Amino acid sequence: MRGGPMSALGTLAAGVTGGIWKVAAVILLAALLVVGAWSGGGWYLAARDRDAARVELAAERAKSAACAAAVERQNAAVTALADATREAGVRGQAAQQQAVAAGKRFDAALARVAGARATTCDEAMPAVNLILEATR
Repeated sequence: MRGGPMSALGTLAAGVTGGIWKVAAVILLAALLVVGAWSGGGWYLAARDRDAARVELAAERAKSAACAAAVERQNAAVTALADATREAGVRGQAAQQQAVAAGKRFDAALARVAGARATTCDEAMPAVNLILEATR
């Protein structure tokens, strides 16, 4: 009976020891599965957020390009308006100079006919013609 109780105790100890390792391996495997699933979920969420950010970036770039084009069109319109304003100023100065010259001619014609007296149309026509010629 010598081998009996020692052998049974050894078998029991071996079974408990082997069972603990099996339980530890199962617990470790379960922990690895949980961590792996959690990491995979994290990678999925990060990839989803990255893709959403790329879509938003493309949309913002399109908006930015549209704004830049609108600003360029507006700048071109402002430049054209400034050119038109300058041209209008030049035309306005020329018109003022012509008006001054015409006013001087009209004043000179009025000075020439200032003392004219007419009672009929025939007597008034030379003065009227002089004034009309001055206003041309």
